[in-house]
Amino acid sequence: MANKQKFPYLLGSKWTATQKTWGWRHFEVINRKNQDKWVFAEMKSSCDDNVRFWINAKQLKDRDLWIPGWMTLESMG
Repeated sequence: MANKQKFPYLLGSKWTATQKTWGWRHFEVINRKNQDKWVFAEMKSSCDDNVRFWINAKQLKDRDLWIPGWMTLESMG
């Protein structure tokens, strides 16, 4: 039986950072990389194509850091 892919819907997903990250809050996953048992996501700012960075995809599950989708400051409470 094939191994189940971790984070199958990662590519193309949109995220809001709870704190400004590299000056922005809204990001999209543009690439993924499997490395040993880890999965990494390349994040790109929706407002600045030059802002890109890699994070461990597991961090996206932490709601203190990331919220799925693009949220307004008002809706973040």
